[in-house]
Amino acid sequence: MAVMGDQEMIAAFLLIAAQSSPAAVPDPQIARRVARVLERSPVIDGHNDLAWEIRELHDAKVEAVDLSVDTARLPNPLQTDIPRLRKGHVGGQFWSVYIPADAPRAVEMTLEEIDIVRRVVAANPAIFELATTAADIRRIEKAGRIASLIGVEGGHQIDGRLSVLRQYRALGVAYMTLTHGKSLNWADSSTDAPRANGLSNFGRQVVAEMNRIGMIVDVSHVSDATMAAALAATKAPVIASHSSARAIADAPRNIPDDLLRAIGANGGVVMVNFYPSFLSGAWRVWDVARSAYAKSVGVPANVYGAKSPAPLVAWDTAHPEPQVTAATVADHVEHIATIAGHDHVGIGGDFDGIQGTGPIGLKGVDGYPLLFAELARRGWSDGDMAKLSGGNVLRVMERVEVVAKSMAGMRPVDATDVASRLRGLAASFALRLDPGPAPSPIPSPQRKLGYSSVSDDVGQTMISQLSLG
Repeated sequence: MAVMGDQEMIAAFLLIAAQSSPAAVPDPQIARRVARVLERSPVIDGHNDLAWEIRELHDAKVEAVDLSVDTARLPNPLQTDIPRLRKGHVGGQFWSVYIPADAPRAVEMTLEEIDIVRRVVAANPAIFELATTAADIRRIEKAGRIASLIGVEGGHQIDGRLSVLRQYRALGVAYMTLTHGKSLNWADSSTDAPRANGLSNFGRQVVAEMNRIGMIVDVSHVSDATMAAALAATKAPVIASHSSARAIADAPRNIPDDLLRAIGANGGVVMVNFYPSFLSGAWRVWDVARSAYAKSVGVPANVYGAKSPAPLVAWDTAHPEPQVTAATVADHVEHIATIAGHDHVGIGGDFDGIQGTGPIGLKGVDGYPLLFAELARRGWSDGDMAKLSGGNVLRVMERVEVVAKSMAGMRPVDATDVASRLRGLAASFALRLDPGPAPSPIPSPQRKLGYSSVSDDVGQTMISQLSLG
């Protein structure tokens, strides 16, 4: 991808490092080496929430958001823009089409999110191009553009219908995360009480149909039991599009060693998340205390740094934020590589889904080279860094395509999960009865930890009163 010359990239890389921390500045020889690796094997990131941020922070006015300039300087700043994607040497991006786990109109909202991604691509045709296969990514990268793929972030978005799943695939969706922050009738979330205790029969049908149509099964967000059940059910490799290692940071969203090994045996890839709460136990404890204080004084906790409410600025001064750096991210990458294998680790930064947070120097999509410099310093080979940057996820995609081709003669599965349908109908019905004020956006860090903004008590009551017979 010959867009930025070696000298330009190295200069940008060293500037990012110098701005982040004097200790983070890599040896120029390492910077040149990283530049060469990423020139040959650009970063393919597994998860970015730009579409939701455009919807919530910029009123879904896609064409009014100029991604050709530094969006960190906007009144409602973003972590993603074209100059920073170039500095980060991104060659492929899975754009999440997230909606809240308890949102009514789930399918409609998902279609709106898909529309935002497609409009972002259409508004920047010299930069982005839609991709659905590994061959598409290779071709688009070779042409100097950024391959743009779509990921549905939660099984609630199919509303209990495999017909919807198939139509998402027809619209270009490359993967679906089986759950988000709430458990479903057919699959369990890592941040909610179990309902399926793994996968229900319909959940296994979802995985089988994803295999048949060539959609990647994403096991981020799911419970350990659901992850194990998905690995047992799938015929194709899986990804964890934005998850880290639980042995390094004990968060429910992270993956324990036994399941890291299982993903390696499956041929899949764990794509490391850059959210500090999933990288550092100390930061997670600090953030919980900060959020509790913010609640006690009646201010929002989902703003960090100088733009925080005045009470939080004072609290932050008295309680310094624990440092999370490229070395912290590298600890997770190395642990996953040790347990699962170097063929089974990738990058899923979760940018624009983490409220502007991130490790020092990696608070935007321009920071990836710092991670690779740290790994190079630790002795990683060029070949292993190329696998991490994009080679591993390309291999998964190619294998998913092979499995789908082998299942091409099978008929579509005609299945519906009745309980999921009733829950969706009940939520929509409750909204029509009492629309109330427009809901506030869910703070991204809370959203990523599995919290939600809308109670489903009304919907649950309605479901319990309806007869399924």
